[in-house]
Amino acid sequence: MLFFSPKLGIDLGTANTLVFVPGKGVVLNEPSVVAVSESDRKILAVGLEAKRMVGKTPDNITAYRPMRDGVIADYRITEAMLRYFIRKALGKWNIWKPDVLISVPAGITSTERRAVIEAAVKAGAKNAYVVKEPILAAIGAGIPIYEPFGYMVVDIGGGTTDIAVISLGGIVASTSVKCAGNRLDSAIADYVKKTFNLIIGDKMAEDIKIKIGSAVPLEEELVMAVRGRDFITGLPRTAEIRSNDIVKATGKELREMIKAMKDVLQETPPELSADIIDRGIVMTGGSSLLRNFPELVFRRLGVKAVLAKDPLYCVALGTGIALEHLDTYKRSIIAKR
Repeated sequence: MLFFSPKLGIDLGTANTLVFVPGKGVVLNEPSVVAVSESDRKILAVGLEAKRMVGKTPDNITAYRPMRDGVIADYRITEAMLRYFIRKALGKWNIWKPDVLISVPAGITSTERRAVIEAAVKAGAKNAYVVKEPILAAIGAGIPIYEPFGYMVVDIGGGTTDIAVISLGGIVASTSVKCAGNRLDSAIADYVKKTFNLIIGDKMAEDIKIKIGSAVPLEEELVMAVRGRDFITGLPRTAEIRSNDIVKATGKELREMIKAMKDVLQETPPELSADIIDRGIVMTGGSSLLRNFPELVFRRLGVKAVLAKDPLYCVALGTGIALEHLDTYKRSIIAKR
């Protein structure tokens, strides 16, 4: 009998974790949340089940996000989360240990990288490889990364915005800022509290961003009824919020992301800058789906920006393609153990 080692690609994000199985595609897309009982530190739920508990748990249960800003903040809980995702993706009858390829932010330190690899091996991986997120996002967005052309990829997730200029399979200039989707959510929650005296939870802030958020002011505004707790009376109340309120609320965070893109462009060699002007900036990651974000990038940087196909899945697809062609992408992949 042939010895068979299954392969898994994991996009280990601050907000969501996606698992890609070659031949099957993305088999799992769940929030990176773990619910833990405080008394005996037992893990009660992972992923979707745990996310439903956020903001609704009694004192003795805490819903953790073990990944902060794209890196491991709580080692033990990340390991448990990985174990759950690996087992769920492979099915309970699987007996082989998989080869796992995991995405990490571009600005990760070697200690943080080692923590990811160790957590994966302890969670049941036979070998663990890590690849920087912008490279995987580029592969997943269908960019031929080995050609001698410059491509600029901006991957905006929940915890980090990763920006890189890629040429000949490697990163020429890059930066990673800890300002992304989650920071937009908190900015919206703060704005609603200051402007409407209304306290809202993270989930409500995220809903507002998705339903009516925009990166540039709209002529025809979208309106949404927002429910929360009145800051003064402490009673439940509903307020009406508009798209242009969100533009105001998130202005500072969006400026920070644009500044990071500008910094990378300023470090880029002139030959590659010319390629980027021709081809534009490719935007991937869930938070790049904010309405009119490419338009804002174009207004601020003067370079056209395009949204990749399936921006949410680019990194996960990239892990899958890199796994199927490990030899081709060997140069971009970092040591296993």
